[in-house]
Amino acid sequence: MSKIRPAQFVVLSFAAVITLGTLLLWLPISSQSGKFTPFIDALFAATSATCVTGLVVRDTGTYWSLFGQIVMLLLIQMGGLGYMTLATFFPIILGRKVGLIDRVRLAETLSVSSLKGIMLLAKYVLFSVLLVEGVGALVLFLRFLFLMPPLKAIYFGVFHAVSAFCNAGFDVMGTFSGPYSSLTYFRGDVLVNLTICFLIIVGGIGFMVVANLVRHFRYREPLALHTKIVLISTAVLLVFGTLIILGMEFNNSGTLASLPLGEKILASFFQAVTPRTAGFNTLNLSSMNVGTLMFIAMLMFIGASPGGTGGGVKTSTLAVLLATIRSTVKGYGDAVIFGRQIPTYLIRKALSVVVLSFLLVCLVSLLLSITEPFVFTSILFEVASGFGTVGLSTGITPDLTTAGKLFIIFTIFSGRVGTLSLVTALILRRRETRLRYPQEDVIVG
Repeated sequence: MSKIRPAQFVVLSFAAVITLGTLLLWLPISSQSGKFTPFIDALFAATSATCVTGLVVRDTGTYWSLFGQIVMLLLIQMGGLGYMTLATFFPIILGRKVGLIDRVRLAETLSVSSLKGIMLLAKYVLFSVLLVEGVGALVLFLRFLFLMPPLKAIYFGVFHAVSAFCNAGFDVMGTFSGPYSSLTYFRGDVLVNLTICFLIIVGGIGFMVVANLVRHFRYREPLALHTKIVLISTAVLLVFGTLIILGMEFNNSGTLASLPLGEKILASFFQAVTPRTAGFNTLNLSSMNVGTLMFIAMLMFIGASPGGTGGGVKTSTLAVLLATIRSTVKGYGDAVIFGRQIPTYLIRKALSVVVLSFLLVCLVSLLLSITEPFVFTSILFEVASGFGTVGLSTGITPDLTTAGKLFIIFTIFSGRVGTLSLVTALILRRRETRLRYPQEDVIVG
């Protein structure tokens, strides 16, 4: 195990958890009917849960038994935090030291480039998870208590708090408001909407940002460049996302047209938050305009921020590329953000991530357009949702063919572990060479 590279360890740990989850969900005890679940559906559910995606071929609340739902919940929690983060929990509690190799793997899991302060960060992660999920579960429980028995309200509160914080988008509302209904019943409920949005945003901005903010307000530690980029890019995407969805769907009779203005704004804000890789919805996505679906697909492709529970190419990656484009257009020599120069290797990494991710989405969309009978808009939306580990769908997921399910499973897995990490893990290590080759110009643009 010590010879396994960090990127390979992340890929293998996710694969191992998915394998175990598949076997558990395949068993008769995991289904309401008491029968074996088709293996491909068990694999799809385990992959979607472990990779905190939320796409489902079987309604979580009505198909899976309580045992199956708890398995899904554990997969969501483990997938959201990463195996290595959870494995570090017990040594931290027992006061034992964590070895160098495990620290390196933990850093890879949390998307941290340095080992400095990694154990302190792990403590912040575990503490913030317990605190934020606990508060979210309590608030949701108090709201659900008016609608259902106490034990069910507790379970619903915990399940949806964990699912929202881990940006998973799974729900068990099937027994309450109907299969595949997500949170449409609570479209105008301010408390539920804002609580879910808060959990999604905190889980999606990344644990490094949360830790930096805590130290900033407690010890006056300066905000890191990464924190500034994440907070500003997140705010910009949320504000413009809300305004664009509101404007494009304002007169759509299938979504916002019949709603009061306040509910229109609330629903638009919620649908701007959830493409940040959460997957809940309060509006009927299949009734949305094509332009709105394409815009949401763009938000899903961007995703959340590094080191959090979300997927996508990440907000900071987009910010680095935009800064690079700006410097190129203006003829500057360096990419600069907030008075700080961005290293060349980070620009190369950002470009690699975006290009590989774009190619993956295009390739899988092409393959699905061959194997599936749906319109291309729905296919592209499904693929973007899978890659961004979002879970939003126009309703085609349950009707995918076996080939289509396998393609989406691969897309979900690639989106969660990261396309660059996956490629790095699969490529055999080669000896570095210090040879330098002659330069020659190539015409571009």
